[in-house]
Amino acid sequence: MSSSGTVPYAVSFEPPNSSIQGSITVPGSKSITNRALICAAMAKGKSILSGVLDSEDTRVMVDAWRVLGLELDWNKDSKTLAITGCDGRPPRPSGALHIANSGTTIRFLTAALAATQGVYTLEGVPRMHERPIQDLLDGLKRLGANVSSTNSIRPDCPPVRVIANGLNGGIAEVAGDVSSQFLSGMMMAAPYARAPVVIRVVGELVSKPYVDMTAAVMRSFGVRIDGVLGENGHEYRIKSPMSYVGCQYQIEPDASAASYFLGAAAILKGSMRIEGLSFHALQGDVQFARVLEKMGCRISSGDDFIQVDGRPLRGIDINMNAISDTVQTLAAVALFANGPTRVRGVAHNRHKETDRIGDLACELRRVGATVEEHDDGLTIHPALLKGADLKTYRDHRMAMSLSLIGLKVPGIRILDPRCTEKTYPAFFEDMGKVLGQSPKYDFE
Repeated sequence: MSSSGTVPYAVSFEPPNSSIQGSITVPGSKSITNRALICAAMAKGKSILSGVLDSEDTRVMVDAWRVLGLELDWNKDSKTLAITGCDGRPPRPSGALHIANSGTTIRFLTAALAATQGVYTLEGVPRMHERPIQDLLDGLKRLGANVSSTNSIRPDCPPVRVIANGLNGGIAEVAGDVSSQFLSGMMMAAPYARAPVVIRVVGELVSKPYVDMTAAVMRSFGVRIDGVLGENGHEYRIKSPMSYVGCQYQIEPDASAASYFLGAAAILKGSMRIEGLSFHALQGDVQFARVLEKMGCRISSGDDFIQVDGRPLRGIDINMNAISDTVQTLAAVALFANGPTRVRGVAHNRHKETDRIGDLACELRRVGATVEEHDDGLTIHPALLKGADLKTYRDHRMAMSLSLIGLKVPGIRILDPRCTEKTYPAFFEDMGKVLGQSPKYDFE
């Protein structure tokens, strides 16, 4: 962001004088990268991962496995990573692991390490120590794990201590209404239990496409998981004990990251093509393009691309439970629609990197929008917008989504832009290339 290494405190774009036309290949999926890293690290044999995302969330996952003694050779230029798995037995059966604010890392690692032998602690930044993890700990305890929070102020949150002696197997329950990552973590650890595992989801299962993604990644590493929707809800069955098998695995471009460029096309009534993604992708967030279609955009797609052509936008009423990571992108687009937009089904967004309902509403009001908060979402009423400095709350998605407002409204500055390093370090540079301008960074 600066040749001198100085950290910028704000970034902005000038609203372009014309529409945008172009294409982009976004970096690899964070969600798939961290799932593939868990499976490859726990596997028997060597894996080669291609399309690996280089971001804070993936770095802390890689660093954790290195602390535990695994050999990982990461070529960031070619986006490939070679890893020799431990077959469920880390070479160093103890370690203090720092996972920053990466929800996937702490949840997936807590479950995976509970299935091994050793003593581990996992801690992160202050915000991570406010993010609930008790439902995952309770689910693992039902499988015989010795896992606990060491947080004296918020005992339902990290830091976490794992005294691992493997998993017994059996039947476990996990709440599905806070984060699907709890279920995904248990699913990926389950093959290493001493007996078959049944995981029952209690209550609503949020973000189900991410659970389907987990099952698909597990299959690629040789483990089948059977999902059943019965009278009592979702149930997942694993015929443990089993082992993952090392393989060559290609990671898709990040569909959540793609949403910002598709949103830009919608706002500017331009055309953007995302290369390397299709509606057959593992990631549910590719369906964000269909949300824009409901708002009036034209969509075209093929085996390796999704394209949005902007048209006059209309407000919609939509349940975003399955693709909740794109709610902030939709909120930015909704400011330029004809009529209000009601977002439903995302109560769990309050437990993400920040409160992605309350804090989002606050920043939208800062630019002049009228916003109503609801228990499960929000309603956005377009209005005459004005420039403002917008807070990001150290949330990468707040930064990238809110920057879209500046494509039409002069004077929008995004504070703490470096927080995008969590999943997309070069976001502002890539958006600048699409707009035909360099992002303007402000330094103290």
